[in-house]
Amino acid sequence: MLYLIYSEDVENSLPLRKQARPAHVERLQALKQQGRLIIAGPTPAIDVVDPGEAGFTGSLIVAEFDSLAAAQEWAEADPYIEMGIYKSVTVKPYNKVLP
Repeated sequence: MLYLIYSEDVENSLPLRKQARPAHVERLQALKQQGRLIIAGPTPAIDVVDPGEAGFTGSLIVAEFDSLAAAQEWAEADPYIEMGIYKSVTVKPYNKVLP
């Protein structure tokens, strides 16, 4: 089943994001290689694709996992959590309808 993982950043997270990004992206690449990643990306702090020093306010991931518990376990192991970037993480079942 698909699961939505929505994470919200602490204030001024950009310096920490830059440090942890390689490990964070490596985990996403593994999901992609397994054919389980639907979409992933950050939410810019301002209304532009590249927010520069304004940074990001969070992230959205939609991926396939065997269960809600498995999705939560995967989300909790994110390097962004270990580095103190995310202040909250929400994991919910997700039904893709379109496209």
